[in-house]
Amino acid sequence: MYEPGRNKKQLTSKGKRTSSKEWIYAFFIAVIAALLIRLFAVEAFNIPSASMNNTLLEGDLIFVSKLPYGARMPITPLSLPLVHQNIPLVGGRAYVDWIKLPYLRMPAIQSIRHNDVVVFNYPMDDKHPVDKRDYYVKRCIAVPGDTLEINNGNVFVNHKNTAILPLELQEYVVLTDGSGIDNHLLMELGITEFSAVAGHGAYRAMLTASTVQKLLNLKNVIAVTPFIWPDGTANEPLFPADSNNFRWNIDNYGPVWIPVKGTTINIDTGNISLYKRIITIYEGHKLKINADGRMLIDNQEAHEYTFKFNYYWMMGDNRHNSIDSRYWGFVPEDHIVGKAWFIGFSRNSFDDSVQNIRWNRIFQRID
Repeated sequence: MYEPGRNKKQLTSKGKRTSSKEWIYAFFIAVIAALLIRLFAVEAFNIPSASMNNTLLEGDLIFVSKLPYGARMPITPLSLPLVHQNIPLVGGRAYVDWIKLPYLRMPAIQSIRHNDVVVFNYPMDDKHPVDKRDYYVKRCIAVPGDTLEINNGNVFVNHKNTAILPLELQEYVVLTDGSGIDNHLLMELGITEFSAVAGHGAYRAMLTASTVQKLLNLKNVIAVTPFIWPDGTANEPLFPADSNNFRWNIDNYGPVWIPVKGTTINIDTGNISLYKRIITIYEGHKLKINADGRMLIDNQEAHEYTFKFNYYWMMGDNRHNSIDSRYWGFVPEDHIVGKAWFIGFSRNSFDDSVQNIRWNRIFQRID
């Protein structure tokens, strides 16, 4: 028997169920699409430090393309989607490392080039699998096969002095007549790192080459001089932490050769500190150095070593305020995530006002 009211209710209920299923289906499709885009194409990262000032600022949200160097396939596949190390709010690891896949990468469009701004996993993080290590962003200064040297703050690659980048920061001593420099003027000049030092009217500042000239044009500025650590002074625990053989500092460093996949070198007690971490951690061999200086790799006496990976040398644009390859050495190719592409959003994290958005930086290309 025909019952119009009942059929109408049945149709309405069925329509609601169909609509709910469609929304659930659409949600899962969106999650899968986001996951695939993040994994193989583009991923967003926040800039948490000043190591890349003035190219990248604290509070920048950057988009990184994985296409140029080829997207790295997951090494730790058993992990929550769209989460890196820890589960938000709840805490605890967002992955389990019961299964680790070998390093594989999609075909690359280009190789990493000099001065590319690159995102990679922090090489010294031994607590997590490679693809779950902290993300760092630096500029690639030297590529496989290069010889790098820093002489009085000047960077040489293959014995050629590299050009100072327009936004690159170097440390200077600014000497004034004692009247000081107004904070508002410092802000107008884009100087964010400026502090007084011992001596009347003396300051240390991180400056670009163009800003140096602007300061020299001020009437109360007497001199602006580069602050350089003297050669032979090992001022900090830099890579390879071997002051007996390498008394280097951040301004006088090297020469150091960047390893190339498949290349064989001689190893001895004079250079093993440069390659020890590569051999044992990045490439997974057992290394033993006997009291007489003989070296055993995987229980076999060794006088030479052949590299499994390509390696890179990364440095921050804020040269005296960056923890980079000068501190922890080479970056293996399996740690590379992608190439910094553009700034999607930017806000001044030190400004609580409603005007803290840096509109002029949004959609700015990263070079």
